[in-house]
Amino acid sequence: MTTRRLGLLFVVCAPSGAGKSTLLAALCREFPELAFSISATTRAPRPGEVDGRNYHFMSEEEFSRLRDTGHFAEWARVHGNFYGTPMRPVVDQLAAGRDVLFDIDVAGADQLRQVFAEGAYVFILPPSKAELARRLSGRGTETPEVVARRLENAAGEIAQAPRFDYLVVNDDLDTALDRLRAIYLAERSRTRLSPDLVEELLAQFA
Repeated sequence: MTTRRLGLLFVVCAPSGAGKSTLLAALCREFPELAFSISATTRAPRPGEVDGRNYHFMSEEEFSRLRDTGHFAEWARVHGNFYGTPMRPVVDQLAAGRDVLFDIDVAGADQLRQVFAEGAYVFILPPSKAELARRLSGRGTETPEVVARRLENAAGEIAQAPRFDYLVVNDDLDTALDRLRAIYLAERSRTRLSPDLVEELLAQFA
């Protein structure tokens, strides 16, 4: 039986310090077929970053031109630099049946919903404000002022959590990964992603 499966848009958001990057890295190791959406940015590459693998690096002029022609599915200005998700690669991969993983902020997820309402939207929560503060402070790379600002930003992001399809509390990394994996596998099996398979099965029992 030859069937066509549409790809899944899998969007994961979290406040800084919730452990999202660690969870997504583990998920991608387990499911290497899961394509990671590569964003465009106007910030300079950091040491070790490669154009086209970590980000699509471009000038602010080029970014603005592409934005104005509808090139991006979502975009935002963060800390003085532009970030955006090119639309075409996402559409092509979904049409080819490949799932696409997004690691973006709440504002970006809001924009994506306008274009891809059928995606799966997941929010990663820290177990408590105190634990989030401990994790941010424990990095040892940020001043108390930066930690306070990140906590304030986190409160605003967490207030948007009820708008997401799923909530995962990262109180224990292995348990949180189990929950995230279960969500991903369940979403992969939804009937809307396999229209040809559903039609063929229904025809056999008609």
